[in-house]
Amino acid sequence: MNKEMYIDVLRRLRDTVKGKRPEKWRTNSWFLLHDNAPAHQSILVKDFLAKNNVTNLEHYSGGLITAEFYLFPQLKSVLKGTRFCDATDIVTNATDELKRFSQIYFHECFQHPNSRCQNCIVAQWDFLEEV
Repeated sequence: MNKEMYIDVLRRLRDTVKGKRPEKWRTNSWFLLHDNAPAHQSILVKDFLAKNNVTNLEHYSGGLITAEFYLFPQLKSVLKGTRFCDATDIVTNATDELKRFSQIYFHECFQHPNSRCQNCIVAQWDFLEEV
């Protein structure tokens, strides 16, 4: 994903937080967790986050990235083998599939890093758990 596309994603995220969690937006009590992907580290993205008062939590441990190691593989397995016409078609299909995931699945997805994080703390960040 290039930087400009990612800023568009961040704008939609910002607007969604403003609309669905106005108390979090007003009090600036929400956080964005970033890894070290090039788009996340660009000056354009960092400027956007600063101008919009987004608290950015950066981490560099791939074993703790929830979406990459828990959510995306599930989504990829559902969409595997499907041919898409264009990027809009991909987004539409991926969004439809994400809507089919149960609330329980998302809860488990975002609880999953807690145990990995605790393991890393115990091991003094000296390992990455296989997922």
